[in-house]
Amino acid sequence: MDISKKTQDGRLVLSVSGRLDTTTAPQLEAEIPNEGVCEVEFDFSSLEYMSSAGLRVLIKTQKAMNACGGKMIVAHPNATVKTVLDITGCSGIFTIV
Repeated sequence: MDISKKTQDGRLVLSVSGRLDTTTAPQLEAEIPNEGVCEVEFDFSSLEYMSSAGLRVLIKTQKAMNACGGKMIVAHPNATVKTVLDITGCSGIFTIV
């Protein structure tokens, strides 16, 4: 998995490519700061696969953003990743664009 990180005006954009699974989820989680960010966008346009470990990172980030009045966006998920979000019911929780 590769992660490109960009921060601007309190908004963090993480572009993720490859596979987000048990092995790589801690790497993504480590890129999300505990404070100073009011919006997180995950750009999944190049993400090939996401397991439940990846979902855990998204859910944890969503909870953190809710707690501080911020927001989280999942951008450009492919059909495979979108199916995972739909089947788990997460597509109703996350803002997906």
